[in-house]
Amino acid sequence: MKKNNRLIITILLLSIGCSSYSQTDYLSKIQEVVLDSRSAEKRFDGIGIVNGGGGTSVLLKDYPEPYRSEILDMVYKPKFGASVSSLLVEIPGDGNSTQGSMPSHRHERDDLNYSRGYMWWLMREAKNRNPHLTLDGTAWSAPGWVGDGNFWSEDAADYYISWLKGLRSIYGLKMDALGCRNEKGVNYSFAKLLRKKLDFEGFSLVKLHAFDNWGEGKLDFLEDLLSDSVLCSSIDIISAHTFNEIAVTPSQRSLIDRIGKPLWNSEDHVYLKGFDCLISIVSCFNKNYIDSGATKVINWYDIAGVYPLEPYSHDPAMLLAWEPWSGHYEVRESLWGYAHYGQFSEIGWKYVDSGCLHLDGGGTMVTLRNPKNGDYSIIIETKGAKDVQTLKINLANGMTSRRLCLWKSDEHEQFVHLDNIKPRHGSFSIILEPNTVYSLSTTRGQRKGSFANIPESKPFPIPYEEDFEGYGNLTEWGYLPHYTADIIGAFELTKRPESDGFCLRQVVSRRTNSWAPEWHYYTILGDSDWEDYEVSADVYLNSGDEGGVMGRVCHVGTGYGIEAKGYYLKLDDKGQCTLVLTCGKKDPNALVGDAEQQALILSNHDESKGGEQVLQTVHVEGLQAYQWHNLSLRFEGDVIIGYVDGIEVIKCKSDTYSKGMAGLIAPLQESRVSTPYFDNLKIVPIGRTTVVECIGKEIEPLYPKEWMAMIQVR
Repeated sequence: MKKNNRLIITILLLSIGCSSYSQTDYLSKIQEVVLDSRSAEKRFDGIGIVNGGGGTSVLLKDYPEPYRSEILDMVYKPKFGASVSSLLVEIPGDGNSTQGSMPSHRHERDDLNYSRGYMWWLMREAKNRNPHLTLDGTAWSAPGWVGDGNFWSEDAADYYISWLKGLRSIYGLKMDALGCRNEKGVNYSFAKLLRKKLDFEGFSLVKLHAFDNWGEGKLDFLEDLLSDSVLCSSIDIISAHTFNEIAVTPSQRSLIDRIGKPLWNSEDHVYLKGFDCLISIVSCFNKNYIDSGATKVINWYDIAGVYPLEPYSHDPAMLLAWEPWSGHYEVRESLWGYAHYGQFSEIGWKYVDSGCLHLDGGGTMVTLRNPKNGDYSIIIETKGAKDVQTLKINLANGMTSRRLCLWKSDEHEQFVHLDNIKPRHGSFSIILEPNTVYSLSTTRGQRKGSFANIPESKPFPIPYEEDFEGYGNLTEWGYLPHYTADIIGAFELTKRPESDGFCLRQVVSRRTNSWAPEWHYYTILGDSDWEDYEVSADVYLNSGDEGGVMGRVCHVGTGYGIEAKGYYLKLDDKGQCTLVLTCGKKDPNALVGDAEQQALILSNHDESKGGEQVLQTVHVEGLQAYQWHNLSLRFEGDVIIGYVDGIEVIKCKSDTYSKGMAGLIAPLQESRVSTPYFDNLKIVPIGRTTVVECIGKEIEPLYPKEWMAMIQVR
């Protein structure tokens, strides 16, 4: 071995640190790779993250400062945490999209409000941290008026345009790309219509990607792009999901090359824990280009600002933000997988194809180069490798010999800065340990960002009261109260009917163009460990309405389907009061009562109604529409009691569920959705549920007062 190579190996052994492998092991398996600037191929369009698929970050809005800003910094601040270069958002549409729903800017055709919800705020905050961040979006769900239930319509195109106008005129943000719809098939006429309207309305620079489906047939439309010139010119980017699961075939890659358009993976999934999630994210990013030719990869999702009982509340998020009342949050190892890419690359760089490959000993490497100044980065992962490998990199045809920084992650420690590497005579070597991630780069400024004094985790405060009077200008809060998570529909702050003050109302009056199967419209809050407590609220019913309170909610669906498991007490405008046990989908393993009760529940199970069993019904005299009445549901052991205006009207025994969260419900009826008002929500502990004091700091509004004058409400 030449003297300079022996010196490099010695330096690298010191920089990588203690290991159980001998120097002989390191030198036994050497793979040489030539980095040739002339092999730079496709444009790198970034790595990014989805915020959406329901109210994935709804609890983030309730975090007090500085914790709310710290969480956003960890995800979006350049060269600090994940440092993602692209953000894809769900355009909210009132329907469930996996982790609940978000309120639309147009509940009805003649309704327009550019301050509902938190998505506008989140996009602005992300863009303020990184002005170079690219913005992408698409709809999962949409209001029922869109196409009268048929999404692929001119209504949907107009719906998109109105959202883009608000984003541009009110928030000063411009979308870089837009999808037709998330995972709901293909429609060529709609793609052509949407492209035409985008151009006509001044959004010609917004690239249209299609069709964002998953499964074996997700790219079946490729040949039609070659035969339909109008369709081909309408779609700027070919896109689909989960190439990590089902890679693009060689014949499909050949077709894409003939079409001459970029390929994006607009949603991939890495549902793993710990360091396994980190290294698998890097492997996903690498293989998306090496195996499928995708130049942009977006993973689902970023900030888990949801309750832990919601689906996917832990995996695959990069950061857990479950507790705004305490300020506690948790950075997962997976965040540093994004950092291994995000802190070492920029959109507009080029893939160096000679440096994008599967390693002989297991793992992958991808090389990216800045065509403007010659900087380059190499991202390597060795997932599944059995032995150490030595990789010799030879630099050719203009690849700079500048010093490279070196960062490493393994199961013991993540995103560690090691000694720099200085190429000698146009080459350098690096020793690769199994199941490890490395980033090498001629760039500088990388940092493992963190914040001290993250508050300790605390349970949800109880007793809890909310009279909805402390919000001032409702637009400052996006019309969303603290701590509620809508599973479907939109429970918004509004004026009380026929009196002064404010309350909460479920405002969606018809079935949505929902991405997932629907159930009753409901929102949840509280703690999954609550056992004995009483939940109550004042309820105001319009003609034909039903409204109620929920308790011991211990399940809200699997992500595609939202049937709850728990109890609810509902009241209608004719005075009928009903206690219902709901068991979600037919799943004997999910029932916790005795064998006799399980058999009874399953025998009464109606799959179309989500497995509901009426435990008791009574008629309360004197009740009618357009009145306030207090509805209360009390749990004490297996005894459940329902009250109307403080009077006990229902009492029975059920031990199917012993604990769970609270909620409010607006039942889905055959031809309509109820739109009741709620006020004076109270949750009081009894029996086995102990008092927990509220420790949260004051919450800052989402939208500062200076923005309020610009927000158009019609």
